[in-house]
Amino acid sequence: MKYDIYQKIWFYTIAIMGFGLVALYSASYHNVRVPQKIFYDQLICAVLGCFLLYFISKIDYRRFYDAAYIFYIINILLLVWVLLSGRHALGATRWIQWGPVSFQPSELTKLSLILVLGRYLSNRRPALSFGFFTQAQVIWKDVIVPLIMTGVLMLLIFKQPDLGTSLLMLGIYFAVIFAAGIEYRYIFTLLGVILSVAPFAWSILKDYQKDRLLVFLNPNIDPLGAGYTIIQSKIAVGSGQIFGKGWLSGTQNQLNFLPERHTDFIFSVIGEEWGLLGTITLVLLYLLLILNGL
Repeated sequence: MKYDIYQKIWFYTIAIMGFGLVALYSASYHNVRVPQKIFYDQLICAVLGCFLLYFISKIDYRRFYDAAYIFYIINILLLVWVLLSGRHALGATRWIQWGPVSFQPSELTKLSLILVLGRYLSNRRPALSFGFFTQAQVIWKDVIVPLIMTGVLMLLIFKQPDLGTSLLMLGIYFAVIFAAGIEYRYIFTLLGVILSVAPFAWSILKDYQKDRLLVFLNPNIDPLGAGYTIIQSKIAVGSGQIFGKGWLSGTQNQLNFLPERHTDFIFSVIGEEWGLLGTITLVLLYLLLILNGL
C-alpha cells in the first residue's frame, strides 16, 4: 500500500512537471535574446529536482524533525543577509547571488516554516482542565508562540518587499495549526482578529502594493498599467475555450501580449493553448498529489 502511494506521488509529480515544461517551451519559444534558454535551464532543474526528490525520500523523516530548528535559524540568517547585501532587481531585494547562481531564501522559508511548526506542535499536550488560566496557557503555547515564529519570517520577507510570499506564510501557519488539531474556536477567533485589523495594515503598504490589490479587484482601473497583465491573462484563458488553440498557437502568448508568461502567468499559457480541459486536468493532478500526500 505504501509503495503504491509512492508510485502515485511520483507519477503526479512528473505529470505536473511535464505540464510545466511543455507550457514553458511555448512561453519562451519566441524569446529572441536567449531562445529556449529558459526552457533548458528549467529542464535541467527538473531533472536535478527528481534526483533530489528520490534522495530525500530515502532519508528517515525523523532526521528532518531533529534539524527543524536549525533549518529555521539558518533561514532567518539568510533572509537577514538578503536585506543587508542581497541582489536588487525589479524593484525588490529578494535574491542572494553566488557567482552565476542566484536563489531566493524566501522559497526555502515555506519548507522551514512547515518543519519548525510541525516540530514545535508535535510536542503539544491536551489540556487536563478547562479553567481560565489553563486555556490561556494553551492559547499562548499552541497559537501565539507559533504565530510569533511565523511573524518573524513574515516581517523579514515583507521588508524585501514581498507581500505575496509574506501572506503565504500566514496561510501555511493556519494550515499547520489546523493539521495539528488545534481547536477550531481558537483558529477562527484568531482569523477573525486578523481580518478585523487588516484594514489598518493598509497604511503600511507601499504604493505599488496598494495598486496591486486594487487592480486585483478591478484591473480595468488601470488597463494599460498595473492592470494590463491581468487583463491579458483573462483574455488568454478565455480565448482558449474548451479545447484550447493548440500548442505553440496561443496568440496572446506567441505575439507577446502576455507579460511574464514564463513565470507568474504560465497558467494563462496553459489555459490559452490547452483550454478548459487542460486547466482542469492540471488542477486535478495537483489535487490528487495533495490527497495522496496527506
